[in-house]
Amino acid sequence: MTHSTSEGRAAGAGPARPHAPAGNDRRHKHHTPPGGRRSAEAKLTLAALGVVFGDIGTSPLYAMQEVFSGAHHMDPRSSNVYGVISLIFWSLMIIVTLKYVALIMRADNEGEGGIMALVALVKRTSLSAKGTAVLILLGMFGASLFYGDGMITPAISVLSAVEGLNVAAPGITSLVVPIALVILTGLFVVQRFGTGAVGNLFGPVMLVWFTTLGLLGVANVVDNPSIFRALSPTYAGEFFVHDFRAAFLALGSVVLAVTGAEALYADMGHFGRPAITRAWLIVAFPALLLNYMGQGALVISDPSAIRSPFYLLAPSWGQLPLVVLATAATVVASQAVISGAFSVTRQAIQLGFLPRMSIKHTSAEEVGQIYVPAVNWTLFIAVSALVLGFRSSSNLASAYGIAVTATLAIDTILAFVVIRRMWHKPRWMVAVGVTGFLTVDLMFFAANTTKILHGGWFPIVMGFTAFTLLSTWWTGRRLALTRLAAREMPLDKFMKLMRAQWARGVPGVPVQRVAGTAVYLTAIDGGTPLPMNRNIEHNHVLHEHVVLFTSRGRTVPTVSDEDRIELSKLGQGIWRVVASYGFQEQPDVPYAMQLAKQKGLQVDAEHVSYFLGHVTLNPVGNDGMMLWRKKLFSWMSKNSFRASTYLGVPSDAVVEIGTQVDI
Repeated sequence: MTHSTSEGRAAGAGPARPHAPAGNDRRHKHHTPPGGRRSAEAKLTLAALGVVFGDIGTSPLYAMQEVFSGAHHMDPRSSNVYGVISLIFWSLMIIVTLKYVALIMRADNEGEGGIMALVALVKRTSLSAKGTAVLILLGMFGASLFYGDGMITPAISVLSAVEGLNVAAPGITSLVVPIALVILTGLFVVQRFGTGAVGNLFGPVMLVWFTTLGLLGVANVVDNPSIFRALSPTYAGEFFVHDFRAAFLALGSVVLAVTGAEALYADMGHFGRPAITRAWLIVAFPALLLNYMGQGALVISDPSAIRSPFYLLAPSWGQLPLVVLATAATVVASQAVISGAFSVTRQAIQLGFLPRMSIKHTSAEEVGQIYVPAVNWTLFIAVSALVLGFRSSSNLASAYGIAVTATLAIDTILAFVVIRRMWHKPRWMVAVGVTGFLTVDLMFFAANTTKILHGGWFPIVMGFTAFTLLSTWWTGRRLALTRLAAREMPLDKFMKLMRAQWARGVPGVPVQRVAGTAVYLTAIDGGTPLPMNRNIEHNHVLHEHVVLFTSRGRTVPTVSDEDRIELSKLGQGIWRVVASYGFQEQPDVPYAMQLAKQKGLQVDAEHVSYFLGHVTLNPVGNDGMMLWRKKLFSWMSKNSFRASTYLGVPSDAVVEIGTQVDI
């Protein structure tokens, strides 16, 4: 399963985020003794192992079995096994090691990674408006596919782990689905309490898991060391030459071995590129490779073992403990996906792709630990439906992969746009790179299209549903702001009018100044807020101190307090404050007001009233956007979280003034 995001899928899933800039690994190198630095690096690597590699680390539970026993099962003869192991090894090498670790992880957005970070970088390139819009929509579609696949990952991971009971305790096979549902229900229920304490166990659990993977593989590789020959690319090539159809269809299941690859990039902001690279090259990659080779060696010596090659690696006495360990590992993987959905949602809101939602912080110390109720329970319903509908990891594997491969291809395109437009690399170099990686991505994608009728339709439908919502909100919001701006009086015109006719106010209407401070929250920078016009028009009053406050989203992860506030004194007691927020942050208007006071804002902080417009949208016509999408946008706006609460404004200090706008 790919994770965007990120875009920080680990938010709330593990240890606290390091305070130093993650992308540059500047963690007090000049002040920490060598021993202490090595200890800190080891702890960070362990934390990364626990959060980043849960998904790709649990793929051995079902990937090899699905290649030979899935919808396009094939004969487990030795030539096929060598070919499959070779494909798995080179897929891990090309997609994970070369594309993500060696290349794409260098394309960070101030230390942050993931598809949303790539979208934010693309918005900063010098492409044409049309070209930028196309790439933003492409990135938006990739993020949408994340939600579709994010529903499958917990279901297939936990089911595949519990299915070990089919081998370890055949007598209770009928309980596999109920047990999986109980585990998943508990996982989603505890989200509201936060996962910080449990997250501290993720690293040790996954270290034990990867160690076990490696040991199980070694025990079987020793019996058949010739399996090492499968590391040669010639075996993958011969596989395609001798039986192209079987090899091509096998790619649809081989991709299961690289699901979760994008997590390396998405979680870069939490752990840094060096820690993730160490965890992959030293622990995860060797352990995975040994386990897959062990499964291959086992199947060559006993073809009947293909019914459950992972669990049959272990001796009979160790199979039940292995089920318990596998279940713990899949819970870790599922938690990372759920937390990733929360993080991607917050980023999408800040970038203007989703309406405001209730976001609860589950930790007073770590800002990254959040809980989004709407996303949590939507995922729970979908995951439960998948478990009940498909009932086995093999059936779910048929639905798994097409969204993963599409996202891999989208990452390649966006990353190379950044490489060309921001790194200014030569065209020939970019052309060679994008052609090579995109060819691999599209081969996997093409192989997975054969799954569409067998369940692959599910992530596609979920992805297009999410894309419709994201793109409708993005387009509708821009349309609504344009229509609102057209109704607002330009601020310079308003100020000129107020200066020239202050004694009488607006012609014919005396305007009284009243004590206190009025903060008008407006999304439009440069106009006179409609609530202020309405207040003057209907109540004929203007507060002694007036602040026109705009919250502006930036295409960077975070903004420092020093750079957050832009303050302008307009005269006549009127000020403009623009507060900038990164896509990893949530606005806090009262705190921003305190920062503005430190910069010279002169207001009565004890008597503040916050004014905001309650806009009623009236969808009409098809100009700008189809009418049905306007109605959808209006519905999304009506059901979005209250702006005042989302912005951190005290509810007892809010005054809402309604207005109606045709869109």
